Amino acid sequence: MKHRSHKPTIKVVLLLVASNIATMYIFSRPNSPQSSNINFSQDDLFSDLSSEAKLALGFHKLPLGPKANMGSEIAFSYGAACLKHKEQLERFMTYEVGGVCPIDEVSSQDLMLHGCEPLPRRRCHPKSPKNYVEPTPLPKSLWSTPPDTSIVWDSYPCKNYTCLAQRWRYPGIFDCKDCFDFGRRESTRWLYDSTIDYGMDQVLALKPKGTIRIGIDIGGGSGTFAARMMERNVTIITTSMNFDAPFNSFISSRGLLSMHLTISQRLPFFENTLDIVHSMHILSNWIPNTMFEFILFDIYRILRPGGLFWLDHFFCSGPQLNGTYAPMFEKVGFNALRWDTVNKADNMNVEDEIYLTAILEKPMT
Repeated sequence: MKHRSHKPTIKVVLLLVASNIATMYIFSRPNSPQSSNINFSQDDLFSDLSSEAKLALGFHKLPLGPKANMGSEIAFSYGAACLKHKEQLERFMTYEVGGVCPIDEVSSQDLMLHGCEPLPRRRCHPKSPKNYVEPTPLPKSLWSTPPDTSIVWDSYPCKNYTCLAQRWRYPGIFDCKDCFDFGRRESTRWLYDSTIDYGMDQVLALKPKGTIRIGIDIGGGSGTFAARMMERNVTIITTSMNFDAPFNSFISSRGLLSMHLTISQRLPFFENTLDIVHSMHILSNWIPNTMFEFILFDIYRILRPGGLFWLDHFFCSGPQLNGTYAPMFEKVGFNALRWDTVNKADNMNVEDEIYLTAILEKPMT
């Protein structure tokens, strides 16, 4: 056997050592991009922001010293995308400390829709309604239009509830156009069971009596789903945005819980806790597929085993349902207890567009 020369091996070793030394030198230089990312300071992150914005977004020393589970600092929670929209953020954080907050609901919701959610806290007082009166007592408040003096109307096209209740009469596209009129569809929603219009009592009967107790309605309009559930001793939190109308204020005036929340936000509930999740119209094919899958997994996360996801009037095309969404529901892990589809009457020339209503169960363990 011939003796092999070790010269090439020695050369390789020397080359590796030299390259490692060069890499260590480059990455340890203070001006290298990799080093600046690792040592990115709070001052760099919050540059060009006012002192009030820095206070609201920055870190604060714990006054009683470090804690084992927190360290020595605490920070307010806010959407990371806030810092991508510094000009809008700066306007949001510009006010007199201790004074009245600016009327900026439209621009603040725009920030939320661009990922700045939750919004930073502010040190100002919201404008209060003039001539405010005590709310109507429960249960009468569930089906009573609140007084106009219960909210501040500055941000909305309508300036009273009479205008809101009648806007279905006029042309134009509005969010939940007729849901402020209790004399129309709101008066019968979820009372009767037919095709894709499921009855609430029929859905609750799918589980042992009294085991559906708490839940959430995602994008719940004016809160009628929660009102119907309250009449059945079920507590529902309604999430809503205030697009062109005071949805959150209206829901709360009915004696119901509302949350000002976009669909982009991780649902603020612990895993395996809720009995039911409902959503009507909001969750549909306008949401990017990947994002929609994350939302479904989040709903699955917060439902307890045996909990129900009531997907109400979900719209898409037939090929989308069979090729994308049905496999997605199965991938997430839901079992279908009910599943019904009909052709969408107002399909706006979209071929083969359908409505789906389904009751999906998180499997028992």
